Amino acid sequence: MLTSWYYGKPSSLSMISGTIAGLGAITPAAGFVGPMVAFIIGTVSGIICYYALVFRLARQWDESLDAWAIHGSGGLWGTLAAGIFATAAIGGVNGLIAGNPQQLITQAGAAFVILAYSFIGTWILALAIDKIIGLRVKEEEEYVGLDISQHGESSRA
Repeated sequence: MLTSWYYGKPSSLSMISGTIAGLGAITPAAGFVGPMVAFIIGTVSGIICYYALVFRLARQWDESLDAWAIHGSGGLWGTLAAGIFATAAIGGVNGLIAGNPQQLITQAGAAFVILAYSFIGTWILALAIDKIIGLRVKEEEEYVGLDISQHGESSRA
């Protein structure tokens, strides 16, 4: 919805991306919060992911499917949100709002470990792929389209 407001017209891609952002964020907290809090987490995730996307575009980072902007940023927010909003009546542990700041510290520590693991693992795999087959296609292949240049078929019916 933010992109509809910003650009003046709705887009199915922005609606799908917003939905995925909300779902990605609620996944870590799903067993610890109620429906209204889940709605809040999803809404905040949409805003965070939108601005992560704007940040990425401003720096001209090349990223497939906005994995970092949507899954990474939304998942990070959801992991921290579990530490903020967790309710013992639902998941057996309270979060920051219910008086347990240690849960937020635990969630933040886990998020840092996941970030480090993901970054290092991706870096190693990207280096290996680049050495073996190359990480990028030629600009001409990109222009023609990867469906034709790489797979020998068109996505058009």
